Amino acid sequence: MAKAKFDVYQHVTDEIIAQIEAGTPPWRKPWTGGAGGAQMPARFNGEDYRGINVLMLWATAASKGYASARWMTYRQAQELGAQVRKGETSATVVKFGTVERETEDGDEKKISYCRAYRVFNSDQIDGLPEDFYTRPEPPRDLGTKADPELEAFIGRTGAAIHSSPEPRAYYDIRADRIHMPPIETFLSAQAFYGTILHEITHWSGAEKRLDRFKRFSDRTAYAFEELVAEVGACMLGVQIGVAPEFDQSASYVEGWLAAMKGDNRVIFRAASEAQKAVDFILGEAGRATEQAA
Repeated sequence: MAKAKFDVYQHVTDEIIAQIEAGTPPWRKPWTGGAGGAQMPARFNGEDYRGINVLMLWATAASKGYASARWMTYRQAQELGAQVRKGETSATVVKFGTVERETEDGDEKKISYCRAYRVFNSDQIDGLPEDFYTRPEPPRDLGTKADPELEAFIGRTGAAIHSSPEPRAYYDIRADRIHMPPIETFLSAQAFYGTILHEITHWSGAEKRLDRFKRFSDRTAYAFEELVAEVGACMLGVQIGVAPEFDQSASYVEGWLAAMKGDNRVIFRAASEAQKAVDFILGEAGRATEQAA
């Protein structure tokens, strides 16, 4: 009997569904006080992973207790003069690309592909340079007061944020404005800034920005947008130094599960849209910094 072809989309989706059903979605797990706190997973050369690979490696790091951010293939470890320990299990990452193929008419046609390959975390490898390892340290605690650096970053994004005693946090599409309860009503500044990042990710989807709401407008769009915002806030938080906390309702989780079980590429699209949102927000903040200089 011929061996079944490896379906990378189904593999990734199955793993993430298992994480959600276990009550530990990968974009939440890094924020629950892991060994070294949350970090962007990076390749052996220090380049950050992006999109779906961020979620996959976060999930593996959380389940295995890895503290270090760097990942590499078996051969890359050997090239660095190091050795993967015997019995260690690799993690799956995916590479997207295009190849040119000649058509019957003699023309060149670009064909997209998705290829899986295997990597190991630095914590599974002996003999790497010391800067490849992240040693355990306590998570950052912002306390109950505003953080000047985070406030400055949020201001540079250009998002309009209104605060009132109303105990709700949301993005108002019609007014193009975020509403936040006062910071003193939050249990911690960490929870406050994590919530703002979630809402700013929503804000990035407006028509005059990434125009995400029109592109995803079917009956499951609301749950999909919440997934984009949650993943985007998590990615953004790591970039600026705050660990968001999430409190999504069971209905969202059920919606995500139903969507992913019906379409094994939903999580890929959500991760891609989240990455676009993070790139846009960081870009807006960067331009504001340049203009002020």
